[in-house]
Amino acid sequence: MSRSQTPSSILDRPIGRSGRGSGSEGMVSLSAFAYLYSELVQYHQSRVASISELERRLESAGYGVGLRVLELLAYRARETKRETRLMNILHFISSNVWKSLFGKAADSLERSIDHADEFMIVDYEPITSTFVSVPADLGQLSADAYISGIIAGVLEGAGFTARVTAHSVAVEEGEYTKPPAMPNLPPRKDKAVFLVKFSREVLARDAALER
Repeated sequence: MSRSQTPSSILDRPIGRSGRGSGSEGMVSLSAFAYLYSELVQYHQSRVASISELERRLESAGYGVGLRVLELLAYRARETKRETRLMNILHFISSNVWKSLFGKAADSLERSIDHADEFMIVDYEPITSTFVSVPADLGQLSADAYISGIIAGVLEGAGFTARVTAHSVAVEEGEYTKPPAMPNLPPRKDKAVFLVKFSREVLARDAALER
């Protein structure tokens, strides 16, 4: 007779969140995350003198999360080899990492036409800015800087040095036609674009692996 087994370790338990595509197994409710993240932003906001410093603090908070998420996903996959190719690690982040944290894959992964060292991960409904109201005096603040820190942490932990920044870009008419994932919320007017700029050393290493 077989019986279902519950995860014996916290490392084996789901890290998704309930309420947005993660099913009943989600461990963190959306409302709880939104409240905690809002408190995190307000905490750092009262201790900085500029928008750029606030974004750096949010990035720093996300960086540690990225390092740990990489370790956790590698443990669960029982993976002993790490990614060595640039595109593979970006696909891993936009798919595996995004699904584990946000219950869905990122909406797109794009390569810059003008700069070979730049890539963009696009999310039309990032949860970090969905429930954060940015005051008028902080109009240039990207509340999604926390996620750019997570991306940077995963990349650094995997051996890919890069600068990651979050940007809010207006959504053009007809560009995104899916209904909002959050009930009773109007469609967003902007999307989050996470710009990943790799170091010369990473690009050189990737080019050498192609030979």
